[in-house]
Amino acid sequence: MSTVHEILCKLSLEGEHSTPPSAYGSVKAYTKFDAEQDALNIEMAIKTKGVDEITSVNILTNHSNAQRQDIAFTYQRRTKKELVSALKSTPAQYDASELKSSMKGLGTNEDSLIEIICSRTNQEPQEINRVYKEMYKTDLEKDIISDTSGDFCKLMVALAKGRRAEDGSVIDYELIDQDARDLYDTGLKRKGTEVPKWISIMTERNQYHFGGVSSHKNELF
Repeated sequence: MSTVHEILCKLSLEGEHSTPPSAYGSVKAYTKFDAEQDALNIEMAIKTKGVDEITSVNILTNHSNAQRQDIAFTYQRRTKKELVSALKSTPAQYDASELKSSMKGLGTNEDSLIEIICSRTNQEPQEINRVYKEMYKTDLEKDIISDTSGDFCKLMVALAKGRRAEDGSVIDYELIDQDARDLYDTGLKRKGTEVPKWISIMTERNQYHFGGVSSHKNELF
C-alpha cells in the first residue's frame, strides 16, 4: 500500500493550494497567482520524461477559469504552442481525464490517484464521479476496482465517495491523538493492518483533523 505519510498529507490538504471550507464547491482565484511562473512550471512538467502529472494537476485544478486562461496565453507566448485543452476544461473534467489516464494500460499510477482522490473536498469527488460517468460511460468506482487491488483499492473506493466530515470549527485533540495511535497500533506497529479501522479513520475525518494526525508522525511513524 502507498505510504501512510503521503496519504495523510493529501488528506490534510497540506501545501500552498489548501482550500478552506468556505471555498468548497467551486475553484476560487488563487491568491498567489503568477501566470509566468505557472506557465513555466507546466512547461517543465511537460518536458519531464513521462510528464510530471502531479505538478500539472496542482496548477490546473487550483486556479479560477480566468487564471487558467492567463496561464494558457502565457504558455503559448513562451513556447509558441497551444497548451493542452485541459486548461479549457472544468476542474472536474480535468480530474476525470487524469484519473482515467492513471488507470489506462498496464499498471496504475497510484501517485495520481492519491493526488486527486485524497486532496479533493467532498463536493469535488461527487462532481468528478458524475463527470467521469458522463465522459467514459462507466463508473469511476468500477474502474478503480478493476485497476487496483487489496487495501489500496478499498481505501481509494471509500475516499472517492466524498463522505468525509467537513466541519472544522471544533477540533477534538483527544480524538486526533487517539486516531494517530490507532493508525500506528493497527498498522505500522504490527504485521498486517486492520483495514476497516484505517478506512474508517481516513474516510470520516476532515482535513484539519488529519493535519493534527500528521503532526504525530515524528512520534509514532
